Amino acid sequence: MTTTTAAAPPLPTELEDLLRKLRLPHVRRHAPEVVATAKAQRWEPVEVLKALFGEEVAGRERSALATRRAAAGFPTGKTFDAWQPEISSIPAPTQQALRTLEWVHRRENLVLCGPSGTGKTFLLEALGQQAVEAGLKVAWFTLEDLGVLLRRHRADDTVSKAIARILRADLVIVDDIGLLPVATDAAEGLYRLVDAAYEKRSVAISSNLHPAGFDELMPKTLATATVDRLLHHAHVCQTSGESVRLTQALAGQGVNPLS
Repeated sequence: MTTTTAAAPPLPTELEDLLRKLRLPHVRRHAPEVVATAKAQRWEPVEVLKALFGEEVAGRERSALATRRAAAGFPTGKTFDAWQPEISSIPAPTQQALRTLEWVHRRENLVLCGPSGTGKTFLLEALGQQAVEAGLKVAWFTLEDLGVLLRRHRADDTVSKAIARILRADLVIVDDIGLLPVATDAAEGLYRLVDAAYEKRSVAISSNLHPAGFDELMPKTLATATVDRLLHHAHVCQTSGESVRLTQALAGQGVNPLS
């Protein structure tokens, strides 16, 4: 949109009040500039309306995106802008298929398993960020987070309600399963989440272990029930190779040189 160089005059107070009552903050913010430009360039009335409502829609979309991103609780803010697909051991066609997010719309699950440093968390966060940008709701957890949530809500018997709130998200991500010993509460929390999400929401996890080995981490009965539901509609991607972090560190790429 072309703007005038002179400062646009403010809107009349009555119009400001009307826009505030109608809850059109972005129209209110941009209206002085749009009106000044419209006068200078002799816009048709329909062009003025289009410009004003376009600003409102764009502003609301930016606010909604910021809200979804904050609610997701991503750990670092990594996106596909920094992702290097050629470094990942996951085949390029699989990466591209995951990035379409069709599996989320089909309420399928994703399991990324493999050694530490092979890009599992990075890929999950980038996929989560892309889902948020596509208008989907995402929730990010570690296994320890689920254990804390379970303990907090067990006291007043609201665990089911807490899980239901989590499943307002279209995609629930549980990161780094298998790095630490799994407490009983955390194991139960994972089972409850996977069970409640089964065929209703997508769950994506990263783990050092293939889910077939989860009985090494948690009670066998819980592990069997969890894995049965998790893998029924799941894409399983196994990563391999050396740690990207360690490789970069040894090459001096993990820090800026000391001056």
